[in-house]
Amino acid sequence: MARQKQVKRKKNAINGWLVLDKPYGLTSNEALGRIKRIFSPEKVGHAGTLDPRASGLLPVAFGEATKTVPFVMDGRKVYRFEVTWGAETNTDDTEGEVTATSDVRPDADAISAVLPEFVGTIMQVPPKFSAIKVAGERAYDLAREGEEVELAARPIDVHRLDLVACPDGNRAVFEAECGKGTYVRALARDLGRRLGTCGHVTELRRLLVGPFGEDDLIELDEILEAAEELDEGEGIGALVAEFILPVRDAMDELVEVPVSLDDAVKIRKGMAILLRGRDAPLNQEVAFASHADVPVAIGSIDKGRFQPTRVFHL
Repeated sequence: MARQKQVKRKKNAINGWLVLDKPYGLTSNEALGRIKRIFSPEKVGHAGTLDPRASGLLPVAFGEATKTVPFVMDGRKVYRFEVTWGAETNTDDTEGEVTATSDVRPDADAISAVLPEFVGTIMQVPPKFSAIKVAGERAYDLAREGEEVELAARPIDVHRLDLVACPDGNRAVFEAECGKGTYVRALARDLGRRLGTCGHVTELRRLLVGPFGEDDLIELDEILEAAEELDEGEGIGALVAEFILPVRDAMDELVEVPVSLDDAVKIRKGMAILLRGRDAPLNQEVAFASHADVPVAIGSIDKGRFQPTRVFHL
């Protein structure tokens, strides 16, 4: 029997950001896979993994936007999470086995009194079930195999930690604004211990990553419905126009250097240019050049010269 020739689906040249509201129960890679099936992009990736049992903001980068992923991942993050008191688990969330219990239930006043201790630059021991590497192996792989995992405390930045509500005596809801490398599950664990009880995360939702916030969120079902409703003559461009944000939105916190068309051509060839004008910065570790509001390249500025390191093809 003749083997049927498999027809490859055409890839689409898409550049920009999709701020996905990842649903509970999907891994970040599974969510990304569904997005890829809808848009069929030439290049795509996400900025910051969310656990399957977490929901919320998952920034997805298409095409040239993938060059700006580090600036999004290094940005601040905001999480809303629920802690249930009375039990600690080996994963610090509902997925693991209970390892300790307590009858103590802290009230709102007791919780609020200790929150300042968890704000600022603090030391945190990551959860044993985390992606941190130990002797070349992921900690969660070792932990699942039953090996004893000892992780060293690391400095993290917690910019804000607020008590939002206490729905009942067993639960408390918090909102945390934190920097890269912070584990909310470990915050819950440590809060419980500090309050003389045990605690683990029972709900977790990410509300902000870098420049992207709740107002940018798009539900997966909304994208699926829009894709199904496309007219026969409409291409993927209609979805791009509706859901994709510009590449430059990821670089809001970087210094922008407007350049002429001639200089933009030189930069795209990898050449350094001398910046002109009295307001031009002399030195900048990271900046981006633009022409007519379109990003040209990311680079650095040394003594008034812009040196490109990553060039955009937009």
